[in-house]
Amino acid sequence: MPELMVDIITSLDGSCSAEGWPGLWGMGGPEYFAWLEQDAAGTYTSLMGATTYRLFSGFVDSGEEEMSGLTAMDKIVFSSTLEEPLTWANTRRVSGDAVEVVRAMKQDGDTSLRTIGSLSLCRSLLAAGLVDRLRVVVFPVVNGATGREHFYTGWPDVALETVDHRTFDGRLQMMEYVPRVLDGPPA
Repeated sequence: MPELMVDIITSLDGSCSAEGWPGLWGMGGPEYFAWLEQDAAGTYTSLMGATTYRLFSGFVDSGEEEMSGLTAMDKIVFSSTLEEPLTWANTRRVSGDAVEVVRAMKQDGDTSLRTIGSLSLCRSLLAAGLVDRLRVVVFPVVNGATGREHFYTGWPDVALETVDHRTFDGRLQMMEYVPRVLDGPPA
C-alpha cells in the first residue's frame, strides 16, 4: 500500500511563512538544497491545493530553475476553482473530496504520495488518519510578530513517534515522525 508523507517547513513557533521575510526565511543552505534535490528524485505523486498550485506554477512560469524537478513529477491539485487545462506539466485537477480521493489512491494505487504546502489539505488528511509520515524542517527563527499560516492550528491531538532526524547546514532541524491521531489526552 502506498504511503502518504506530509512535508512541511516551519519557523520554531510553527509559522509556515512570515510577512516581509524571504522564502525559507533566507536560511536555506547547500546541505539542505542538496537534500531537497535528492529527495525530489524519488518516485511519488505530489498532492496540493489550488493556492499552492498557483504559487508554484507561477515560479515555473517565471523560469525558476529549482522547480524543474517538481515539474517533471506527477502532481494532483485538489480544486473546484481552477480551470482546465492546467498549464503546469504533469498536473491534473481533481474536484472531488480530497480525503476520499486520497483514501482510494492509498488503497488501490501503487505510487507513494506527498503533499506540497497546502496546509488545509494536510490538516484534513491528518485528521482522517491518512498520513503515514510527517516530516518537519524547522528553521531557527520565531515569527511571533510577523508569522503567518500557523501549521498546527486546527489540528487534533497527535502522538508522534520519531523515526528520523537530521541537522542541515548546522542550523536547520529535520524531524520525521509516524503520527497517530488521538481521541484526546492519554489517560
